[in-house]
Amino acid sequence: MRATIYHNPACGASRKTLDILRGEGAEVTVVEYLKQPPSRDELAQLYAEAGLRPRDGLRVKEPLAVELGVATADASDDAVLDAMTAHPVLIERPLAKTEKGVRLCRPQDAVRDIL
Repeated sequence: MRATIYHNPACGASRKTLDILRGEGAEVTVVEYLKQPPSRDELAQLYAEAGLRPRDGLRVKEPLAVELGVATADASDDAVLDAMTAHPVLIERPLAKTEKGVRLCRPQDAVRDIL
């Protein structure tokens, strides 16, 4: 099985998700999204495949999200995607993708749904 994880090595949940993927024998492509941010279209597609709105993947407690005005429930999907694209630190992690789908892996065991 092939998998892609949008990963932050400083995040415990992200590291644990990566461990689960590797432990299940997946051939994992690791994208350190803070260094290689996904495009706006890529993010929109990932959230659509996961059945999420972009706001569901926003780190709303990040001070920058508040500062940019996207942490509110009425922030538009476009505004959230624009903010995430410009400031990848706002992307909640980890996102994992396999041929079975995409999951925001919080908690990390959510990745098992797509294995």
